[in-house]
Amino acid sequence: MPSITSSPQWNALQDHYASIKDVHLRDFFREDESRGRQMTIEAAGLYLDYSKNRINRQTLDLLINLADSQGLPGKIEAMFTGEKINLTENRAVLHTALRAPKEMSLVVDGVDVVPEVHAVLEKMSAFSQRVRSGAWKGHTGKPIKNIVNIGIGGSDLGPVMAYEALKHFSDRNLTVRFVSNVDATDFAEATQDLDPTETLFIVASKTFTTIETMTNAETAREWLLRSVGGDQSATAKHFVALSTNAEKVSAFGIDTDNMFEFWDWVGGRYSMDSAIGLSTMLAIGPEGFSEMLAGFHEMDQHFRTAPARKNLPVVMALLSVWYSNFFGVETCAVLPYEQYLKRFPAYLQQLTMESNGKYVTVAGEKVDYETGLIYWGEPGTNGQHSFYQLIHQGTRLIPCDFIAFAKSLNPIGSHQDILIANVLAQSEALAFGKTADEVRSEGTEDWLVPHRVFEGNRPSNTLFGESMSPSMLGKLVALYEHSVYVQSVIWDLDAFDQWGVELGKVLAKNIIPELDADGGELNHDSSTNALIERYRKMKA
Repeated sequence: MPSITSSPQWNALQDHYASIKDVHLRDFFREDESRGRQMTIEAAGLYLDYSKNRINRQTLDLLINLADSQGLPGKIEAMFTGEKINLTENRAVLHTALRAPKEMSLVVDGVDVVPEVHAVLEKMSAFSQRVRSGAWKGHTGKPIKNIVNIGIGGSDLGPVMAYEALKHFSDRNLTVRFVSNVDATDFAEATQDLDPTETLFIVASKTFTTIETMTNAETAREWLLRSVGGDQSATAKHFVALSTNAEKVSAFGIDTDNMFEFWDWVGGRYSMDSAIGLSTMLAIGPEGFSEMLAGFHEMDQHFRTAPARKNLPVVMALLSVWYSNFFGVETCAVLPYEQYLKRFPAYLQQLTMESNGKYVTVAGEKVDYETGLIYWGEPGTNGQHSFYQLIHQGTRLIPCDFIAFAKSLNPIGSHQDILIANVLAQSEALAFGKTADEVRSEGTEDWLVPHRVFEGNRPSNTLFGESMSPSMLGKLVALYEHSVYVQSVIWDLDAFDQWGVELGKVLAKNIIPELDADGGELNHDSSTNALIERYRKMKA
């Protein structure tokens, strides 16, 4: 079928880009004094100022036309109604059902999934209350004081990010740790100061076969059993499972009554509000978890019902497409001016790049346009003292998403005012820069002037919320989830599979037995063979 790049909507955008690509944001603001108030969206407790983007009103109209030509309105509805939009795996995509209120109904393959979701949530809640109250006892009769989540990918990044984001609301009597890397150091450091008899492990693996997760889980079990004289029955008191493989869970020694299920229509990177979020619920309690789910749902409803021009995820996605496909931008910086969101950029890396890092369309045809921006970032103001130099005066155009809140959860003196002054100053400086004349007017010597000029015209979004909270976290995550989906619709990608992670896993399994000195003949390429041989020698 014809590529999107041959469509009249794409061609109209190409022509439009040629006409405005050299227009400076200074000129956009000079021509329209109301721009800073008009190019905004307020919804679901978030305020987006997108006026500092290199667009005008026509740009957004043309981008919406492109999205409509790709069937965006119908595809949004298809996701919410459970159509099998994950085509390569023939699955529905229903992370939105994970936060649907109890009174809703959503039938997929003849089954209303909402009651199933709430049955698991109620099971999680009852379990969390037992642990948090001290009613759940370990093998030696001690209450649980330490929670260690063992997972990888979506079974780790979401829970880690959520714990850090919501630490203010967490039970500080519980120590919560996370182990993901198969590097033994990760496990050793996470458990270094813990008492095994007071520690509960959450093993998160849908199939209970993920090599990194199961290797760490087996190490955790050995660590526990050493402390209780090898009594195998201790496993059931110190391990629970987030899985769908009851047979393997039981074989590991976990009581299947303590297995919390989720479904094929939940992708790993979209699962932090499913059973995968058990560590989050243990930390912040069932009520806090429910508040987070309500935030997710509020953004879901906004995305589903708001017109495109006033739709937060749609507008942010359209801007990403604009920069990626017409300006040739390769990365986007996400810069939360909120210390609790320090892991949010890392979480977004999987959400965005595992979803849209694809070079074939849903029909299997190779694309002739760029897909999948690279997302990265650090909290402000730390980033200002490291990589902002590149954003301000480097040769690459890097759009930025600034995230900030009016109220601090830890109000101390003038800290919050200084923090907010910095985020506002950075977006202003990126947009408008500083001209050579302005630099000279400050008395700067001519030879130094070029070094102190800021070209500006660097685009950014600013997202404002009132304060960080479980509800706010749900809204932010859902915002980016839906933005990723909109991008995938425009690029004609399946955002919900991840075949690109498979090949390395398969090859690694083949290489593991070859690493021993008697691992047999090697049949890889010359580089891999030489590296295996070098490892064997160094290991010996």
